[in-house]
Amino acid sequence: MDAWNAISGMRAVRSFDGRPLEPEHLERILGAGRRAPSSMNAQRWVFVACTDREHLRQLAQVGEYADHIAGAGGAVALITPEVTEAWERESIAFDLGQAAQNMMLAAWDLGIGSVHAAVYDDGLTRDLLSYPEGWRCDYILSFGYPADPSDLTRPPAPGGRKPLGDIAHREHW
Repeated sequence: MDAWNAISGMRAVRSFDGRPLEPEHLERILGAGRRAPSSMNAQRWVFVACTDREHLRQLAQVGEYADHIAGAGGAVALITPEVTEAWERESIAFDLGQAAQNMMLAAWDLGIGSVHAAVYDDGLTRDLLSYPEGWRCDYILSFGYPADPSDLTRPPAPGGRKPLGDIAHREHW
């Protein structure tokens, strides 16, 4: 799959067939996250991969819209250092977004769907993932083989993206 087809074809998938991820697929996904660019190559992230079915069910409780994690073949928690400076937090968030997108595109190339979940319950998330003080988890990505294989080829929803002319300008706004 070429890059443009992956970017334009990728869809959020929230319903999975329940099969665990193939170990080599999970390794490829994690490797794609590791290869993401980061400011000054600081790589201020840790990825916690989860595949145990009961653990995935528990992780589905960390946010109001995280229920898709329970049926996923695996999930990857994106963990970053806690920082106090706004510029550093924004830099880490930008880097983490690139790592997440790399993982999601690598998964898509393998026929694996994905979607992110925002973490609302910090305490529960820390308990379930055992990351140390000084670190935080704001997002968990769920990955899985789609329950409906046509999710991998369905066209975009009408009106799903704003026209390029509405959001892109040349030289000035």
